[in-house]
Amino acid sequence: MNYFTSDISSLFKFSTGSLTLSTMLICTAVSLLIGAVIAYVFGRGEKTSKGFAMTLTLLPAIVQMVIMLVNGDVGTGVAVMGAFGLVRFRSAPGSAKEICAIFLAMAAGLATATQHLLAAIIFTAVICAVSMALTALGGKASEEKTLKITIPESLDYSGAFSDIFEKYTASNSLDEVKTSNMGSLYKLSYTITLKDPSQEKQMIDELRERNGNLEIACGRPVTNSDRL
Repeated sequence: MNYFTSDISSLFKFSTGSLTLSTMLICTAVSLLIGAVIAYVFGRGEKTSKGFAMTLTLLPAIVQMVIMLVNGDVGTGVAVMGAFGLVRFRSAPGSAKEICAIFLAMAAGLATATQHLLAAIIFTAVICAVSMALTALGGKASEEKTLKITIPESLDYSGAFSDIFEKYTASNSLDEVKTSNMGSLYKLSYTITLKDPSQEKQMIDELRERNGNLEIACGRPVTNSDRL
C-alpha cells in the first residue's frame, strides 16, 4: 500500500530539473499578459476574428510550456518539432501583419520559457510600439470591395467598364467570369478599391446604364471568420 501511495504521489510532484510550480505559474501569467497585449495591438482598428485574437493570446503560453518541458532533451525537442510539422492550416492564408503577430507571439513564448521575462516584456513593448507608429503614419487603408456585375452575352466584358473604373476606383481587378441562364448572361466578379466611398451609388448607376440595368452587387469580400 505504501508503494502504491508513493507512486501516485510521485505523479503529482511538480519537479522537472530547475522547473518548479511557482516558476511555471509566473512565466505562464507573463506569457498570457504578453499575448493579450499582442492581440489588442495587432487587432486594433481592424476586423480581427475572435479565433485569431484568442490564438495570439494563448500562443505565447503554449510555446512556453512546450519549450519548458523539452528543455535539455534534444531527442524530445526534435520529436515535438516533427509533430508541429504535421500541422496543416486549412483556412485562408493570413495577411503579412497577422503572420508577423504570430511570430512575435512565438518569440515571446520562447523568451518566457527561458525565464527571460524582462526581455520578453521589453521586446514585445518595442515591437508593438513600432507597429502602432507605422500604422499611424500609414494612415487608414482604403477598404477593398467585391463588385459583381451581370451582363448580357452580347456585351464584351473585357473593356466594357474601363472608363467607369478609371473614374471611380483606385484599383480594380477581374477575379472571376461565369455564365448563367443557359449562357445568355455573364456574371463578372471584381475586386475594387474606391477613390471616394461616398460615390459608390454614382458608380453603380453608371454601371447599370452600361449593363442594361441587370443585377449589380457591391459589398465586402467574403472571408472565413476563423481564418488565421
